[in-house]
Amino acid sequence: MYSKVKIFGHPIHPMLVAYPIAFYTATFVAYLIYQLGGQQQFWLRAGIAANVAGVVMAVLAALPGFLDWALGIPSQHPAKATGLRHMICNVAALILFIVALIVEAGKWSATQPSAVAPLILSLIGVILTVAAGFYGWTLIQDHHVGIAESTAEAPAAADSAATAKPARGASRA
Repeated sequence: MYSKVKIFGHPIHPMLVAYPIAFYTATFVAYLIYQLGGQQQFWLRAGIAANVAGVVMAVLAALPGFLDWALGIPSQHPAKATGLRHMICNVAALILFIVALIVEAGKWSATQPSAVAPLILSLIGVILTVAAGFYGWTLIQDHHVGIAESTAEAPAAADSAATAKPARGASRA
């Protein structure tokens, strides 16, 4: 199960996912500081700007991720369901951040507007992003999606695991 969207042999989706994660987190933190720290305009604007960047980068990361899921994972493989859960969490987070952006977009120049709604939306969005990250890591760690193994490595790894001796004092049970 190889990545279908690569640059110089490296999958693009994993290269891009750090950006929306960082921008989503920055969005939440900026709204939190704004709401709890005296409602300084800088933090509201920082939250809005980070939200715009997070939404844009999430869309850019989603495109190769979707293609890898649709074209790179066989339909009956358990990784397909894990990938679907990963995608659902990410799309739900994206929708929440878009809604927060729509709510806040007109407040760029407003005098001390409340940011409770986008704070709550971004908190839920960050939680969904963490859940999506769990599923994404499961795709890599358990299902080896996007991991390139040479034909020589795959059988050798299986053979060494099957013939490995237990550590001294450990049982083979």
